[in-house]
Amino acid sequence: MAATSRPAVPEAERQRAWVPPFTADGVAGNVLDRFHFVASRCADEVALRSPRGTLTFGEIDRWSDDLANRLLGRVPAATDESRPVALLFGHDPAAVVAMVGILKAGRPFVPLDGHLPPDRLATILVTTAFLLAMAPLVSVIATVLANGIARFDAQFFTYSMRGVVGEGGGAYHAILGTLVITAIAAVMSIPVGLLTAVYLVEYGKGKLARAITFFVDVMTGIPSIVAGLFAFALFALFFGPGVRMGFMGSVALCVLMIPVVVRSTEEMLKIVPNELREAAYALGVPKWRTIIKVVIPTSVAGIASGITLAIARVIGETAPLLIAVGITTGVNLNPFDGRMATLPVFSYYSYVAPGVPREPFIDRAWTAALVLIVLVMALNLLARLIARAFAPKTR
Repeated sequence: MAATSRPAVPEAERQRAWVPPFTADGVAGNVLDRFHFVASRCADEVALRSPRGTLTFGEIDRWSDDLANRLLGRVPAATDESRPVALLFGHDPAAVVAMVGILKAGRPFVPLDGHLPPDRLATILVTTAFLLAMAPLVSVIATVLANGIARFDAQFFTYSMRGVVGEGGGAYHAILGTLVITAIAAVMSIPVGLLTAVYLVEYGKGKLARAITFFVDVMTGIPSIVAGLFAFALFALFFGPGVRMGFMGSVALCVLMIPVVVRSTEEMLKIVPNELREAAYALGVPKWRTIIKVVIPTSVAGIASGITLAIARVIGETAPLLIAVGITTGVNLNPFDGRMATLPVFSYYSYVAPGVPREPFIDRAWTAALVLIVLVMALNLLARLIARAFAPKTR
């Protein structure tokens, strides 16, 4: 393809020619107009650099780098015309250089008057907001890590506080109590939450479904201490006002966990395409079997990750366990007999009611908080792994 001969243009004039056109209000035109503008400038470059009218792959690479530098306001890079090439026929050289250069630039045009375009300004604002939101989180993690790493040792994970007055001891009893109470809460909450979500999505109509949805929304926003007071009042009716046991804490956590499981499962079931259900119905499969064999397996990745996040949400609750379970210095694995220790309550009491000397108790409180953060992070990571493992396989 022969190029039209063009008169030579001075270098200073060529540099000014790369300024993109702007409307009266200073906003650049649409993408197509800007592309045509750059392509016209590339036509001049092609005519000056390659009179034969064809471009090689090497020339496209080098000249588009030059174009990207110009679009970004940098000094154009020197070009080398001596690299071995394979000829590229059948395409407008100017358009090829313009497209590749715009892609390499990777950001919108910046006018020479220094004003940022709206999309660049929005990017800066969003990035700034993200950094401001991350600052407290990073500060909390750094503070807990700096203060809790001192007692993050084997003794902390293998010893309880029975018989310990000052230094030493650990949170072995609290870790076991946290796992037992949270496991019981999960066993009670997951089936109820799953079945409620299936009913709302697949069967729920009329006043009953609207009432369930309303109460689930209300339960999602209740303070955690209300759940603890509910469990305490319920068991106090049968066992007296001084009752404390691990199962009470599980009931309180169950109240907090059920609405999270319902909401996450409901959203996952809603995104299952109706075409899958209709295909099963067309084959004569009953609705209950379609739900078990088609709907739930399709959404199992989201359901499993939602359940894991619900567990992570309740495992660090302090207020309900402080009321319903209390604290003890020894290991108690029976949730129906007496008080049990949990990590949140252990950390709370170690901080607000330390013994003498004070420092060992404060160190144990920080380390218990660090262990809780590690558990929550591990559960979030597990949720991602579950979602990836059960996600539908695509070719």
